[in-house]
Amino acid sequence: MNFTFAELVQLIFSGVALGMIYALLAFGYNITFSTSRTLNFSQGDFLMLGAFISYTIILHITGKRLPPSWLVWALALVAAATLGGLLAIILQQVAIKPALKTGSDVSWILATISLGIIAKNVAERIWGTDDYPVRSPLGSDLWSLFGGKLNIDPRELMIIVAAALIMVGFEFFRRKSLLGKAVTAVAADKDAAALMGINVPVVIAFSFIVSCAIAAMGGVLVGPLTFVSASMGALLGVKAYAVSVIGGLQSGLGVIAGGLILGLSEQLTARFVSTGYKDTPGFIILILILLLKPDGLFGKAAVKKV
Repeated sequence: MNFTFAELVQLIFSGVALGMIYALLAFGYNITFSTSRTLNFSQGDFLMLGAFISYTIILHITGKRLPPSWLVWALALVAAATLGGLLAIILQQVAIKPALKTGSDVSWILATISLGIIAKNVAERIWGTDDYPVRSPLGSDLWSLFGGKLNIDPRELMIIVAAALIMVGFEFFRRKSLLGKAVTAVAADKDAAALMGINVPVVIAFSFIVSCAIAAMGGVLVGPLTFVSASMGALLGVKAYAVSVIGGLQSGLGVIAGGLILGLSEQLTARFVSTGYKDTPGFIILILILLLKPDGLFGKAAVKKV
């Protein structure tokens, strides 16, 4: 098997790009779990809706053949984030708020899964069941470096940079703004945060808005690299949850590490073993983590007060 160093670099680059999409979705899981101890299992479907919003905006403004301008792409990103935030308010009111009041661990799981199914059915009703290509502002032609020895897909580069900026931007907001510090306080101890005068329900609602907006923006990023379809979010959402478990549900660094582990394992398996087995190593790693370190690689065991 002839395999050059340049091909290995390209393979790793693709794995990092894939891992950053997983990490971005898992970052949304991390935000909501930290504040409410609940998860949005329709996270992948929010990504799918964001991808369809970007497809529709780019198609109507730019057309099918021309790549969109950065202004049009930014408009699609903002529109997707806005839709994700608005739907998050509905999600929080319908699924999360009642569950937190009753203390049920089952109702929010079933409710978020049901909302994801509804979102998929609505998408099929509006856009159909076909797969649609989305143009990237960077185009789809590979960038040749070092005299053509190394080829980089600009769409993958855009995913890596944009996903990193989104996560770093939220971390900066969390550390420097009053609302961000309130999110940190609620994540640390809801009861203590409430005694300090923080409106805990508002902070939890805000965390869902941010989480769903990030998921929808992830759809704008991944759309040009894959075909957009109503079913695209299901597997991505499951893998993102696996990533959050591998890294640790409350660890921002952990979701990045988990995403890179899963993305690289998939790309390396597809290249050296078979594309039919590319999902296997990631879930084997997940099972091992659950057996050996249930709180994740960067997670901390919760100490229960008695």
